[in-house]
Parts: sequence; C-alpha cells; structure tokens
Amino acid sequence: MGGYSRWIKPEIYPLLAPVAAVVGLCTMQLVRNICTNPEVRVTKEHRAAGVLDNFEEGEYYAQHRLRQFLRGKRPEVMPNINKFFSNPN
Repeated sequence: MGGYSRWIKPEIYPLLAPVAAVVGLCTMQLVRNICTNPEVRVTKEHRAAGVLDNFEEGEYYAQHRLRQFLRGKRPEVMPNINKFFSNPN
C-alpha cells in the first residue's frame, strides 16, 4: 500500500467521477462508430467493397434516437424558468 498512498489521496476522489464519465462517453462513442457507422469498415471483406452509396443507412446512423427525441423541442435548458421571466403576468 506504500506506493498507492502517494498517488491515491482523498482529495482526488471527487475528480474520479467526472473522469470516469468522460472515459465512458468516449468509449461509448468509439464503440458506436465502430459497430454502426456505415463508413467504417473493420473487416477486410467490407473494405474491399469500396465506396458505397448507402444513403438510407447513413441517414439511419445520423438520425439516432437522441436526435429524434430532441427534433421538435426548443433549445432551452430550463424552459419553466425562461417562461417565468419572459412572460410576466
């Protein structure tokens, strides 16, 4: 335990959560791109296909569920507070 006490101190515990969250988001995006991006070809057979005109698959990749959920919403962080201060009664 002698070497760990030099690097792992109680002061850094609050920093571990944001760092772990960022590493998790980066990992999720990397896996998403490798597994579902139509322009990424990992296997040799797919790379040999060359340039494909697969617009439907590209549109499906670009319009993911989060983007579909946010499509009709206004770009506001706190809409109730915005309505309260912008519409005085």
